[in-house]
Amino acid sequence: MSDKTVHMKPIWYFVGLMLLSMGSIILLTGVYLYFSGIDYRTVFAELHPNLWWGTVMIVAGALFFFLNRNASE
Repeated sequence: MSDKTVHMKPIWYFVGLMLLSMGSIILLTGVYLYFSGIDYRTVFAELHPNLWWGTVMIVAGALFFFLNRNASE
């Protein structure tokens, strides 16, 4: 028998990774659209929701990721 123990990562670790990656894509898209001057028409486009939601998703993803990266130990 082996004394090797397997530590599994909690689901919130992977949720944090997903939020970080998707938030980064949304934020970078928002930065590109803000500085490129491309005129796009969506609801509340003047509020730049992709900048806000990208930032919120990155902060939430970072919290989930860093709080749960060593949770199984």
